[in-house]
Amino acid sequence: MRRNDEMTLGLYLTRGAGYHPGAWRDPSTPAHRGADIDQYADLAALAEGAAFHFVFLPDHQGVIADHAAMARVSGIDGFEPITLLSALSSRTQNIGLVATATTTYSQPYQLARLLASLDHLSRGRAAWNIVTSASNFEAQNFGEKELPDHDTRYARAREFVEVVKGLWDTWQDDAFIRDKRSGIYADATKLHLLNHRGNHFSVRGPLNIARPPQGYPVLVQAGTSDAGIAFAAEVGEVVFTAEPALESGKRYYATLKEKARALGREDNQVLVMPGIVPIVGRTKQEASEKLQRLQSNTHIDVLIGEASLWLGSVIDLHSVNLDSLVPEALPQTNFIQSRQKLLLDLAAREKFTWRQLIRLVSDSRGHRLVVGTPDKIADTMVDVFDQNAADGFNVLPATVPGGLKDFVELVVPELRRRGKFRSRYFGETLRENLGLKRSVNRFTQASVSRRP
Repeated sequence: MRRNDEMTLGLYLTRGAGYHPGAWRDPSTPAHRGADIDQYADLAALAEGAAFHFVFLPDHQGVIADHAAMARVSGIDGFEPITLLSALSSRTQNIGLVATATTTYSQPYQLARLLASLDHLSRGRAAWNIVTSASNFEAQNFGEKELPDHDTRYARAREFVEVVKGLWDTWQDDAFIRDKRSGIYADATKLHLLNHRGNHFSVRGPLNIARPPQGYPVLVQAGTSDAGIAFAAEVGEVVFTAEPALESGKRYYATLKEKARALGREDNQVLVMPGIVPIVGRTKQEASEKLQRLQSNTHIDVLIGEASLWLGSVIDLHSVNLDSLVPEALPQTNFIQSRQKLLLDLAAREKFTWRQLIRLVSDSRGHRLVVGTPDKIADTMVDVFDQNAADGFNVLPATVPGGLKDFVELVVPELRRRGKFRSRYFGETLRENLGLKRSVNRFTQASVSRRP
């Protein structure tokens, strides 16, 4: 059962001028400056002022766009997530900081150290969005022609996470005494070498930083393929998913909770947060005009590039008849398999042409797009929440700062009026604000369990 009747909210901090690829050309948005800390700080302040639980920073290790679209898309320049969120930790007080970092082209020791540092800098507000790299654009930046296959990436990810958690546990919480009188800086009996030897990694430890304030930074995951759901049920504490329809969202929610429960996890320790793209207008017509303006600002090369990417680059969309129906199946991708399936299922259900599908991908990438008045958007969110298809939402504003301001000023008060969203922070750490338990040190737990 849920912890309470209030939903959790996160803000997806896109690198561009908004989640919609046409946002950067919209008159309502400032010219995007990819490496402008003030721009990100202003957005984080808006979200924190509204008591959002966290800001969520996505990432790719490279430019994920085809050559034809590259010159016409924003967001291809920007900060590395942990660097940016470390800076934002000193310009925020309460809001959580979710950094995306890949297990495919990182090393566990390095990433464990970076994330522990972020948790200390923020006094317990860090989270790690655990991803596997999903594009050959990334592979080719790390000496490979193409990605490892889907199952291999998840096998590496599972071991990677276990190593990172083990490194966070190598010092007990009270290991660092720093007693000048006795001359003891750290209690060596409270140090536990990891000495990990596995199929993918060999890591001795210990980590050269104290255990994170939260025990572990909050673990975020985004799995919707079979392998992804199994991984999310095992390690995810917040699960970011794309579910544009209520019934499929309810099925996903029930499946994930059931799998997590079978592993001995409590329902309220696994929070499902699908993405939502709200386009808010004081009238339905105003909201529709906002979307139409964004669509008119999006070049056909960008539309095709976006659709090709999310469908897994398994078809040359420049050569298809855009007014023909989308086929029910395409060759399986090594990119994000679940998103390809979601989009193809949607196209089959709605009998979409290619032109209609690529427009939908551009507008929402498969997330729930809601265009309308504050009441309508709140109605949709509450309905999804109350019918057990979500514990909250990751909000993806089509434009920033305007789209975020509209949501904060118009939708959030309506959610509060209905008793569905909080008005202030109640905890000091992200875990406390999400209702998640502090992580227990495996070595301490093992020693307690051995006692007679």
